[in-house]
Amino acid sequence: MPATSTRIRLQPANTSRVPFWGQVLIACFWIAYTIFSMFSDDGVNDFHFLHWVFLVFSLFYLGYVLVHNAPVFGTQSYLEFTPGYIVHKGGLFRAKQAFAAEDIASLEFVAQQLRIKLKAGDQYNLSMREVRGARRKRTLRDQVRTFAEQHQVPLREPQPNA
Repeated sequence: MPATSTRIRLQPANTSRVPFWGQVLIACFWIAYTIFSMFSDDGVNDFHFLHWVFLVFSLFYLGYVLVHNAPVFGTQSYLEFTPGYIVHKGGLFRAKQAFAAEDIASLEFVAQQLRIKLKAGDQYNLSMREVRGARRKRTLRDQVRTFAEQHQVPLREPQPNA
């Protein structure tokens, strides 16, 4: 029996100015610096508790970076095609965007984007650069075509140059 929904995994959008490994190294440096400061301090200052506070915040930051960029809790960024909806989830800390088939005026592939135009006049651009791999991109295009055909939604695709 075929699945009623297809989920296409997306890579997290690389919008950060500091790359993933840079963020991990910064967090590790903060943790090492704090631990070194805790053990090298001879107790002369009264703000020793700030070391513990900074250590806890550094560990939370490291956890945030790992959860946001690595699939620690499963796939967090995806595009899903259900029988009546297209669902876009941009990451663990972002809300889902659900587009009902009856609310979609048209679908359009434009320059590495899937443009969803709603009947209410709103327009959403979903970046296809987050889809990694030729097979996943082909699956995405096939799913969009199937969804558009199934729900009689106009689909515009660029014509290949001949």
